[in-house]
Amino acid sequence: MTAATYQYVDLPDAAVVTTRALLTARENITDTVAARAMMCIHGGAGHGKTLAVNTCLHDLEAAEDVRRVTFRARPTARAVRYELFTALDLPGEPPRHPSEFDRLLKNALAEHPRTFLVDEAQWLNGEAFEYFRYLWDEPATRFAVIFVGGEGCHTVLRREPMLSSRIFIWQHFTRLTPAEVLEAIPLFHPVWADADPDDIAFADQHAAHGNFRAWAQLTAHTRTALTRTGRSRVDQELLRWAFSRLA
Repeated sequence: MTAATYQYVDLPDAAVVTTRALLTARENITDTVAARAMMCIHGGAGHGKTLAVNTCLHDLEAAEDVRRVTFRARPTARAVRYELFTALDLPGEPPRHPSEFDRLLKNALAEHPRTFLVDEAQWLNGEAFEYFRYLWDEPATRFAVIFVGGEGCHTVLRREPMLSSRIFIWQHFTRLTPAEVLEAIPLFHPVWADADPDDIAFADQHAAHGNFRAWAQLTAHTRTALTRTGRSRVDQELLRWAFSRLA
């Protein structure tokens, strides 16, 4: 699988780089799924959280029923019910009454083990998180939950002791360090494979700042520049042109 599968921009030939954060996520997700527990992966935008989680879950999907849920606005418990109804591919119409709806979801979640990836979890408020806890606490249900989101996700969960105490593993994604950039970026895309390390450091200092999403954007513009100029190798003049598109 290539990184283009889950990239913010369409970037042919991008590869998944096994960073320390990704290796840690793989261990953490594997342990969380095995325990049918809940975990929280949080960090700034573009730090590679969703890519890492999707990569790790892809490796598990042959033996695991993985369901993905994404929220784009602050959902109520009612909205979470409907999203889970859709994610579980349940037949018929959603029940109209909350107690009936809850019973339906509990029965479905007791059928066999599942894992839910809840992406953009920074949009969840206490009520929505609490509903996941309510279902998870039901003795008959058997599912793991991986919350992935910005720092707001961590803040809300930590503010609620009933929720926070049930998080099995916390993992914080941060920017790549300068040393990690020099290790990872030449493996990320052929554009950087034979680039001078000083040019990679220059690009990181002036544009990408250890952010994988920024590196993807910069790489896309750098590919364009190489094609248009006919050059075969990155240099700082070419990089400055790419920088101008990111300003």
